[in-house]
Amino acid sequence: MDLKPHLKFKNFSSKIFKMGFRFFLGFFVVTLICLLASASDPSPLQDFCVAVEDAKAAVFVNGKICKNPNIVSADDFFFPGLNKPGNTSNRVGSRVTPVNVNQIPGLNTLGISLVRVDYAPYGLNPPHTHPRATEILVLIEGTLSVGFVTSNPANPNQKNKLFTKTLYPGDVFVFPEGLIHFQFNTGKAKAVAFAGLSSQNPGVITIANAVFGSEPPISIDVLTKAFQVDNNVIKYLQGQFWTNN
Repeated sequence: MDLKPHLKFKNFSSKIFKMGFRFFLGFFVVTLICLLASASDPSPLQDFCVAVEDAKAAVFVNGKICKNPNIVSADDFFFPGLNKPGNTSNRVGSRVTPVNVNQIPGLNTLGISLVRVDYAPYGLNPPHTHPRATEILVLIEGTLSVGFVTSNPANPNQKNKLFTKTLYPGDVFVFPEGLIHFQFNTGKAKAVAFAGLSSQNPGVITIANAVFGSEPPISIDVLTKAFQVDNNVIKYLQGQFWTNN
């Protein structure tokens, strides 16, 4: 009996199996990476999950636990007064009024939130990041200079790139998730903007406040080396009154 055809078929089948397995393994790895890389809030598995106040929660979870749906009311999905301007009488001349899961418990698990930002003439929303959200901003009144800076480029000889634009009423600008960005009122009149964020709790890190106003403070040795300045400059900056907007 000639076994050559049988052996050829066996070898061919083995190659097909290996190719199929490699394809499946590659597809599985790519799918897993995509799942791990997903940065948005998880999708809801029910109509709503109204958040319980932290002080009344029996356990801590990544997000907030659900209120009994039998006692949920329309007020859990409601926030009044966003038509009222925020008080911009502060050192940066701006005020952010957030509407996230802490203001509307019904936003829990819905992956979205909102802010109103008021700017005094020449007011600034200082460079900051949202670690968990992309932001899309629409200018309602006034003139704003806005921008964001890219993350560190792969080529160490290149610099972080600034994308900047001047906005007028009705203009929209997007700040990618996690990137440092700012808004500056370049006009002599007040400005008002609204922004949507792709998280129920986007978080905010105001760069200067976090670096120079942390408690306890970051070591002066660390900051003088990081910023390449004299330690008296760092002491001066750490001695300022830093407050989150």
